[in-house]
Amino acid sequence: KNEESIMLSQLAKRGITRPMTWSSIRLMSGANAQHINTPDNTVETYFDFTEENYERINRILSKYPANYKQSGIIPMLDLAQRQAGGWLPLAAMDKVAKICGVAPMRVYEVATFYTMFNREKVGKYFMQLCGTTPCMICGSEDIKRTIENHLGIKDGETTEDGLFTLREVECLGACANAPMIQMNDDYYECLTPKTTIELLEACKKGTPPPMGKWGSLPMNGQVSCEGPQGKTSLFVEPTAPPLREGGFSSFEKVDPASVKVHMGYGTYEETEVKEEAAKE
Repeated sequence: KNEESIMLSQLAKRGITRPMTWSSIRLMSGANAQHINTPDNTVETYFDFTEENYERINRILSKYPANYKQSGIIPMLDLAQRQAGGWLPLAAMDKVAKICGVAPMRVYEVATFYTMFNREKVGKYFMQLCGTTPCMICGSEDIKRTIENHLGIKDGETTEDGLFTLREVECLGACANAPMIQMNDDYYECLTPKTTIELLEACKKGTPPPMGKWGSLPMNGQVSCEGPQGKTSLFVEPTAPPLREGGFSSFEKVDPASVKVHMGYGTYEETEVKEEAAKE
């Protein structure tokens, strides 16, 4: 209710006062803009990179000049998030700031801007459901309801066992295989309510379906984004055209001035005047 009143207040400030139901407002779930202390996420919470990850950090920083360590903030935040189990504690962001030699706020700005960073805990299987137009008209709302009903959670919530988190997001770039979800790093596409439940049950057993040859898995059996008729072209690897006999020597000599005229730079005379003026 508090979130609802805030949203309605913001709409009123924009001059939107027509009656509307709360269910008609489509909100994308996400973390709070401000940090909220929890028992396991305070300034005093301990975080440090593992020895293995420090080796990765050294490789990351070696790509940039010594006075531009801040260029490594994004890859280091990603490293910290993976080490922490899919989310970024405040202490992890502070550690990255210390390594880069910048104020913590510079790291907070990055972590709050990019939606790839989770500043609140998420489940072992973090599901990002695309709800943008192509997925929506192909049934993403049905997939959303299926997940919510099967797991007993709503958008933005995590199951009690900490196994699944559901979050509706904007376009994930797999429109050709809508509807789809991104689960951790993997794309599961061409979903139906039936295959969605099968996917969830496989994850509960700890055996999520492996990705296909091209780094995603359409759940209808197709390969990548091939159509229902399968592959219809490019059955052999195309070859590059051969070099012309004699190379470019067979072409007639071209007067550069005529090229400029054909390109709309003016008449021969105008072009010559400009070129003479440029030489002077």
